[in-house]
Amino acid sequence: MSTRNCLVILGLLVLGSRGGLAQEAGVNRVAGAKGLKCVFQLVAIGTWSNGSAHADVKPSELRVVFNSINTDEGTAGSVGQFGRSDIIAKLSGNILHLIESFRDGPVYMTTVFSAESRPGKLKAVHTRHEYTDVSVPGFTSSPEQYYGECEVSER
Repeated sequence: MSTRNCLVILGLLVLGSRGGLAQEAGVNRVAGAKGLKCVFQLVAIGTWSNGSAHADVKPSELRVVFNSINTDEGTAGSVGQFGRSDIIAKLSGNILHLIESFRDGPVYMTTVFSAESRPGKLKAVHTRHEYTDVSVPGFTSSPEQYYGECEVSER
């Protein structure tokens, strides 16, 4: 067998072995999701003081549920502390963005990655773009970014 043939066979073996890994790494766990149950255990809250921005990071127990996800139509429902809302669902590759835009200004966005944080749980980020001069306990008054995970559900 010639050196050229050996190199071709070796190249095919290497490419073939990587194909299985690429497929496993490329599994799109969010593409067909109809519902998500999310828990965010950490929050970074942004503030400004004397012209400088800074963030405080602390534990959180924010829970958000998404249902009726239809990425073909770009729609979904969100169930949060204020009830149900109709939101935008945007599938971008292996990432699902769920966007809620309120009439009075704030925008909330949850991004769910196809990568698992642990078996059955997908890495997720929830961001709240909101600001008020007065802080009211239990309500968002400054920009917040939550870190956690979501579980795909059937609804």
